[in-house]
Amino acid sequence: MFAIKGLVSMAFAAGVGLILANPVLAQSSSAQQAGAGAQALASGPYPAPKFDFTEDQILLALALADRPAIAAYYGQNGLKPVFTGPEGAARRTALIEAMGTAGVHGLPSGRYPVARLRSLPPAGTASMRASAEAEFAFAFALWVHDLGAGMLDPGKIDPGIKRKPGGVNLTKVLDDFVTSSDPAKVLADLAPKDPRYLSLQAELAQMGAMLAPAGVPDVPPGLWRPGAKGPEILRLRARLAVLGFPAAGTDPELYDEDLAEAVRQYQARVGLQPDGVAGPTTVDRLNQGPGAQMRAIVVAMERLRWMHGIDLNQRHIWVNLPEFNVRIMEGGHETFISRTVIGKDTPDRRSPEFSDMMEYLVVNPSWNVPRSITVKEYLPRLRQNRYALSYLEVVDGRGRVVPRANVNFASYSDKSFPFRLRQKPSGDNALGIVKFIFPNDWNIYLHDTPSKSLFSNTTRAYSHGCIRVADPRDLASALLSKQTDDPVGVFESAVNSGNETWVHLEPEVPVHLVYFTAFPDETGAIRYYPDIYGRDARLYAAIADAGLELGGTSD
Repeated sequence: MFAIKGLVSMAFAAGVGLILANPVLAQSSSAQQAGAGAQALASGPYPAPKFDFTEDQILLALALADRPAIAAYYGQNGLKPVFTGPEGAARRTALIEAMGTAGVHGLPSGRYPVARLRSLPPAGTASMRASAEAEFAFAFALWVHDLGAGMLDPGKIDPGIKRKPGGVNLTKVLDDFVTSSDPAKVLADLAPKDPRYLSLQAELAQMGAMLAPAGVPDVPPGLWRPGAKGPEILRLRARLAVLGFPAAGTDPELYDEDLAEAVRQYQARVGLQPDGVAGPTTVDRLNQGPGAQMRAIVVAMERLRWMHGIDLNQRHIWVNLPEFNVRIMEGGHETFISRTVIGKDTPDRRSPEFSDMMEYLVVNPSWNVPRSITVKEYLPRLRQNRYALSYLEVVDGRGRVVPRANVNFASYSDKSFPFRLRQKPSGDNALGIVKFIFPNDWNIYLHDTPSKSLFSNTTRAYSHGCIRVADPRDLASALLSKQTDDPVGVFESAVNSGNETWVHLEPEVPVHLVYFTAFPDETGAIRYYPDIYGRDARLYAAIADAGLELGGTSD
């Protein structure tokens, strides 16, 4: 049976589905064959369709059948062409021009079939029209997905990226695209409008303007100054010209005053001393390809596209892992900041990336030692000395404290050990005086710590994955400030009770654990941070593999 049989009920309305479910019709490529198939339908086990379909409709249905989301839209709209119909010209132009801006968004232009779409005839035989319509529709869906929600599947790039990008409603976008008097605007509106995305976009454009297109010869190494002459000067002129600094002159191989002025203008533009001499530093900068900062911006824009549908102007907690800070942001402004310690750079300890809702604080928390830490770090010590780690309680499956004298730790393997370890609330509890809970599958949370000295380090990746906060009292008070006039008093009262106390946040607060090695501050200036886990390098490699070209040569 034809492979699309199972797709029919979802993808197409009524009679179209009946036609496509029939193997005779499914293999038809002309109206004559379709007619024969219709006869088979009438005489076979399939009910006769209630509608008549044109050859164009049948061929278009078949061309779209293996793409359920697109097929569903066309099936629900009478198989009317979007790109090859009477009003298709403006839509074709809008899509082609939109995809031509891929580089502006740090997306790989090689991923989008711009040249192919330009060559497709909107008219011709029914088969040609159906094929062209399908190709435009598939390209449309690809562009909507990539620009609206990001081109990469985060979890396939790095296992520490737990973020699930918000999907874009393709049917709604197609509806808006078809009904709009300005289809180009519908496509332009897909891109994030967050001011941080726009700042990254502007920075990428500024950097890109200072990169020569691939294929332009490098300037040879040397010290080039007024009066020099030779073919090397011709290459210097050519590279400056493509960067927007043309130099006049009657002899293209002569380093004259016009060329010196072009060099000065270029040097001033890129932050070099404008002396008009093309020395080693200037030549290296002229020959530069996309550097680490440019790559970081490209990846940051993709990461923001993954956050489609998240309102970053509402109050939220922002933990940028490479920055080693936690912030509370509200209306785009920082209202709280504190240093953090994040997961150590080992496969089992790196802090993950995801978003959730912070629901409550636990004041004076007990520390239930994670199973992984128990069996890897503590059980070996307990096998040697059952009274080691005396600050930890041994707790059975019913929550009862078990005397250590009753446990033969050496008799258990890592897998068979039936107990858990718990540290009661205390001044030296591993979680300090408070932990901030946003329930998640990875048991990640923010918390206090008695190990305060680590916060003075520049690089602060030491934890088992959770986020340690340098100023937990201030963070707690800031979070409680929306639900009480005395947040400090409420929190300190809970601390002073000595009891484990749960304090629910009203309202709950979105928390975003993110990984930006390039991100704008409140002024729009881009700040750069180290790629501590190597995640950005893997993301950029995946984007580059899809056809990204930033110009210049590799550095």
